[in-house]
Amino acid sequence: MKTVNDFTEYQIIDMSSGMKLENWHGIKLLRPDPQIIWDNKSYPDKWDLIDAVYHRNNKGGGHWEIKNNKMPSTWQVHYRNLTFNLKLMGFKHTGLFPEQAYNWNLITEIIKKANRPVKVLNLFAYTGAATCAAAAAGASLVVHVDSSRGMIEWAKENVISCSLQDKTIRFLVDDVVKFVKREIRRGNKYDIILMDPPSFGRGSNGEIWDIEKDLYPLVNLCSEILSDDPLLFLINSYTTGLSKTVLENVLNLTINNQHPGLITSDELGIKAANDLILPCGIYARWEKKN
Repeated sequence: MKTVNDFTEYQIIDMSSGMKLENWHGIKLLRPDPQIIWDNKSYPDKWDLIDAVYHRNNKGGGHWEIKNNKMPSTWQVHYRNLTFNLKLMGFKHTGLFPEQAYNWNLITEIIKKANRPVKVLNLFAYTGAATCAAAAAGASLVVHVDSSRGMIEWAKENVISCSLQDKTIRFLVDDVVKFVKREIRRGNKYDIILMDPPSFGRGSNGEIWDIEKDLYPLVNLCSEILSDDPLLFLINSYTTGLSKTVLENVLNLTINNQHPGLITSDELGIKAANDLILPCGIYARWEKKN
């Protein structure tokens, strides 16, 4: 399992009974996580000292309960040279997945070592943490595609907070499959392609996304817009039941057919204050061989 140990402004304080107690740069949140199946608390005295708690209902949704009247509507966390804007979202999220710092570091290292212009495509790009990491590392172009206009606006705010306004970043509200098909017709190519597809979703015009049906065809399409000398193809997934071996198989049958390279996969996780590690999704990646 891959973890990072230098995200100092984020910490899991404790975990118990399906809930994780977190510190986001001084803001303490209590959020559900189905991986936490044990009921013992390491620091029981800290569980009442929270700013907000997310209550899940039995219909799959839920709501935030604010416990501190000084709880800000937005706040920031910093990771290395990046600054991200956070807020409480309707479905328990804050706009950032700290475990992805492992991938931000990887993207940064690959771009800096390339010693040439690097074009990056970020699909299902959410609030743009990977976009910011790529731009900050010196990518010559980052194309950020997401079907949600709200997420695009949030990503633009993160770019400003990271002082990356002078970088060449294109933001597109679009269905990723339709976008990739247009890029094939245009002949546009990318050295790095990143994607973090949801289990299910809707495109900008109501298109339905189902990862079990649509991931393989999308990755196959993306193989046509890789440059002649690509550097990285990365797939993240939080879909329950979809193993990292499946993602490796997809990359082997598509990207590796045209560009023989190195394929690896693993879990991502976060180490809590009590030294337990919380699993937080999987990744598989194709990399250029050195």
